[in-house]
Amino acid sequence: MNIVLDGKRALVCGSTQGIGRASAIELAAAGAEVTLLARSPDRLAAVVGELPVDHGQHHDSIAADFNDPEAVRKAVQAALDPDRPYHILVNNTGGPRGGPAMDADPAVFELAFRAHVVCNQILATLLVPGMKGAGYGRIINIISTSVKQPIAGLGVSNTIRGAVASWAKTLAGELGPFAITVNNVLPGFTDTARLEELFKARAERTGRTLDEVRAEAIAGIPAGRLAEPAELGAAVAFLASPAAGYINGINLPVDGGRLSTL
Repeated sequence: MNIVLDGKRALVCGSTQGIGRASAIELAAAGAEVTLLARSPDRLAAVVGELPVDHGQHHDSIAADFNDPEAVRKAVQAALDPDRPYHILVNNTGGPRGGPAMDADPAVFELAFRAHVVCNQILATLLVPGMKGAGYGRIINIISTSVKQPIAGLGVSNTIRGAVASWAKTLAGELGPFAITVNNVLPGFTDTARLEELFKARAERTGRTLDEVRAEAIAGIPAGRLAEPAELGAAVAFLASPAAGYINGINLPVDGGRLSTL
């Protein structure tokens, strides 16, 4: 099966590093024209230059900070072209800092809710009309395996990721009749800067070395290793493709078998 996205446009959030960057690369390799969305213009420019152009695409970027939903709205709205709709939206942004839920200030929950749920809603509202007009739409949310099994020490993240999952499931029912699917990719432990930060914080909190924390995490993964970001990007590219047109409203774990749930 070939995943071909020629003629499709994709907006990929949080795409200057990690899973977002890997997703953008995979979508571009499949033929999609990609717009990167993140907060650093310099890093955006660098990643745009890395994207494949074998299908003659022109890739671009939008700079906005997900901590400011209104800035995201204005930046994306200004870039919309009614004659060139986006067919694919990949919602992805950095997770909240770690720690127990009981220790988190309510303001931290509010900030995370705005960066994830509110910004996702804004982007969907802006892009779905074009998807409806094109008769093709894919909304793919990068969240976490915590929606199936909460992760200790990530209280705020567990809460907000669950909210995104419920939002997506609701939207899947509303948009399905328009040939628009809404699905969630649930990364397991993936070799990214975000995971390294979480491991370092856990090491400091428990008085262990970083290597010990990493080894403990890997020991709980049947595959015996961390995921590579490109493996998550491949899942995103599949869900974005015509081949996945009858997959809607699901949570897809990409975790090497770490989850103990079905």
